[in-house]
Amino acid sequence: MARQRDLRKQQLWLQHIRCWQRSRLCIRDFCTRHRLSEPSFYCWRRLLSERGVLPPAGAASAAQPDTDRPPTPPLFLAATLAADTAPRPLEVVLRNGLAVRVPAGFDAATLRQLLALLGEPSC
Repeated sequence: MARQRDLRKQQLWLQHIRCWQRSRLCIRDFCTRHRLSEPSFYCWRRLLSERGVLPPAGAASAAQPDTDRPPTPPLFLAATLAADTAPRPLEVVLRNGLAVRVPAGFDAATLRQLLALLGEPSC
């Protein structure tokens, strides 16, 4: 029974670590965002590498973010809205397929905050 529980934990931490690799966040920020223990993260990363489930931390360092460097800001596409006599609602479709419908007369600052929040990596 203990072996089965270990395999479930292993799978869970493997998902966390792969999500971190895609996130481009430093480990501390990733763990804070996902409410994970930072020491447990390092321990499981080492264990999974030793078990051969993950490549060793140094082997993929070129493909993984530098944990001491701040994350690279996301890239956004600039858009210009043409003047129109009748205001119409907008629909913004993000890369992950999520659509945000914005009514006419929206507050631009609130929309910017919402898009920044939705643009954060998640698993």
